[in-house]
Amino acid sequence: MAHIGQSTRRLEDLRFLTGTGRYVEDVDRPRQAWAHVVRSPHAHAAIRSLDVGAARAAPGVLAVLTAEDVADLGPLPCLVRVTGEPPMVVPARPALASDHVRHVGEPVAFVVAETRRDAIAAAEMVVVEYDALPAVVDGPAACAPGASRLWAEAPDNLCFRFRAGDRAAVAEAFAQAKHRVDLRLVNNRLVIAPMETRAAIAEVTPAGLDLFCTAAGVHALRDQLADVFHLPPAQVRVSAPDVGGGFGIKNALYPEWVLLLRAAQRLGRPVKWVSERTEDFISTAQGRDNVTEARLALDAEGRFLALEVETIANLGAYASGFGPGCSTSAPATAMGGGYVIPAITMDVRGVFTNTVPIDAYRGAGKPEANYLIERLIDEAARRCGFDRIALRRQNLVRNFPYAKALGTTIDCGTFAGHLDRVLAAADHAGFAARRAESDSRGLRRGFGLACFLETARGAPDEGAEIRFTPDGRVTLLIGTQSNGQGHETTYPQIAADRFGLPLEAFHYVQADTAEVRAGNGHGGARSMHQGGAALAEAMNRVIAKGTRIAARLLQATEAQVVFQDGRFVVQAVPERSMGLLEVAAAARDPANLPAGESPGLDAYVWNKLDRITFPNGCHVAEVEVDPETGVVTLERYTASDDYGTAINPLLTIGQVQGGVAQGIGQALLEHTVYDPDSGQLLSGSLMDYALPRANDLPMLSVRLDGVPTTANPLGVKGAGQAGAIAAPQTVMSAVLDALAPLGVTHVDMPATPERVWRAIQAVRQE
Repeated sequence: MAHIGQSTRRLEDLRFLTGTGRYVEDVDRPRQAWAHVVRSPHAHAAIRSLDVGAARAAPGVLAVLTAEDVADLGPLPCLVRVTGEPPMVVPARPALASDHVRHVGEPVAFVVAETRRDAIAAAEMVVVEYDALPAVVDGPAACAPGASRLWAEAPDNLCFRFRAGDRAAVAEAFAQAKHRVDLRLVNNRLVIAPMETRAAIAEVTPAGLDLFCTAAGVHALRDQLADVFHLPPAQVRVSAPDVGGGFGIKNALYPEWVLLLRAAQRLGRPVKWVSERTEDFISTAQGRDNVTEARLALDAEGRFLALEVETIANLGAYASGFGPGCSTSAPATAMGGGYVIPAITMDVRGVFTNTVPIDAYRGAGKPEANYLIERLIDEAARRCGFDRIALRRQNLVRNFPYAKALGTTIDCGTFAGHLDRVLAAADHAGFAARRAESDSRGLRRGFGLACFLETARGAPDEGAEIRFTPDGRVTLLIGTQSNGQGHETTYPQIAADRFGLPLEAFHYVQADTAEVRAGNGHGGARSMHQGGAALAEAMNRVIAKGTRIAARLLQATEAQVVFQDGRFVVQAVPERSMGLLEVAAAARDPANLPAGESPGLDAYVWNKLDRITFPNGCHVAEVEVDPETGVVTLERYTASDDYGTAINPLLTIGQVQGGVAQGIGQALLEHTVYDPDSGQLLSGSLMDYALPRANDLPMLSVRLDGVPTTANPLGVKGAGQAGAIAAPQTVMSAVLDALAPLGVTHVDMPATPERVWRAIQAVRQE
């Protein structure tokens, strides 16, 4: 039975739906202590004094760590170094602040006690005297003359300046252009709120440091922690149980991971910490947050000539792990989307502000790149008199491979085909009638259309191992990591398809540096592309070795034996055959092996693969806007997408729908608001920060039309980020289409009722 391409329900869902999932908060260790973090209430302040005496004497308290207790440790690393002039500034980020705090929620002290209640109570006794300093929370404001400076080494709060592209070619194209359009676009900051908050248990074992945490890339975290603690990686173990969502932010190294391990070192006991939801809002990395001036040049017929992009990227108080890459290297790969644009330039300034640091969040730069080109195309159609659908169709890439202006090469796709298919699926022909019906009720209906191009790979290279156990099962150990994607189902599907065994024969292992040799974890929609390719190569090695062993046991030459339907068969005499598991069992006995073969049929590969895949598609949204209240209702959402070979279409569509929901949240609801004077996070809880709920969403119709890629042997393209990349501009296109008859031409995300109402009123008052 073929397993690839089958919509198999997730094998792991049984434990999730029956409440038997195993998360960090479900686990307690013998003699475990509890920790609580004392955090800065100020966005920017000098620490005048810190008194932990009363806290250390409080009932149940085992230790109170301050900056002195971690002074011997290295800083938390910034993994992406941006080249440019002036050179990038990366201030040291300690686990605990010593002389200054630079955002609300920055850790100042770490209390460890016998119980969680004791730790919280003692934390209230820590006395910190601050001298408050002026705060700056907005990227452009941080660049302004006289803005409060966060770091002495960063004049004008500038962390880096990134430039890419041929500036002369862009200037020439704009000089020759018949049409030029420009927009100032805000990509709003997002609080990322996975269902499970961050949590960890740290302890010291005879082998070294052990961190059990809500992580999504354990090997990278192990290596970073080894650097921080000045230890060889072999003396650090990082593992994760079930992880309740991550979306990129759980890949980062956080101060709490360092503090837990240092506390465990000092006490010789396991130490546990579970973040409260309000803590996550002020301590876990946030996403997006940039302001862009974008310009598009077109000729008289509407062909795109050049794209010019200038961005101020708000990095927060520190250059977090992948944070600088979110506005530089990541969007550069997707800049211009799936359109033919001969010349493109980017000029990005990354700036420090008194806010929570920015790091990778679902798409990490690709949503921003796609948002700006799609908004520019709609604006060009409006200003220059083009039809927005025809304008897209005319400029979409049709001939492959296509080398983009900033260096990436798209290998395959049917971009214009998605445009035509989604218009049919969304009943574009019937929209006029639906708009008229909305008009009859005093509402304004809008039709939004947007294409998207993702560049999926994440970190290059990946590892995979296959072990045959004596009980007749096959263990798959992969270096990627699921935090909700369904890897326990999809990887066995790949193996079952190739090995001819039932899904039940496989046991999937991930997220433990003591079990899995190496891996690059989650991120960049890379798992099936990178991990699947590594697994395919490992299976090839198993079959190659199995063929040699089976040939010996079947008294045939290697050339006479083929592997088919789970068996090694002598072609000329089909009844002479052995099953894969039979050969694996026989391979344990050296007497059954050809000369030079090692016992066992196990295989491990570290697969070198640095190619990018290009998920793409076209989405349509329809909204109704109430002009009297500004309320936007999303009525319909339709997508036609290409993810290459879909290992499991059901799970692929689910991944896309989840991303679309998050993109809709950014477009209509989610707004991270800091007070511009105090730097306080005003949207600091789920009472103040609006996540999309079920009644905010229509049915999300996703159609798969994949063109297999040659970038990996499975033909897959990453699907995990695409929905969040496509949805924001699609929804905003619909909102602006609905508002166009009222004279409103621009609204920034999120298109909340207040913003939409104010935009309508501004036009009415002109």
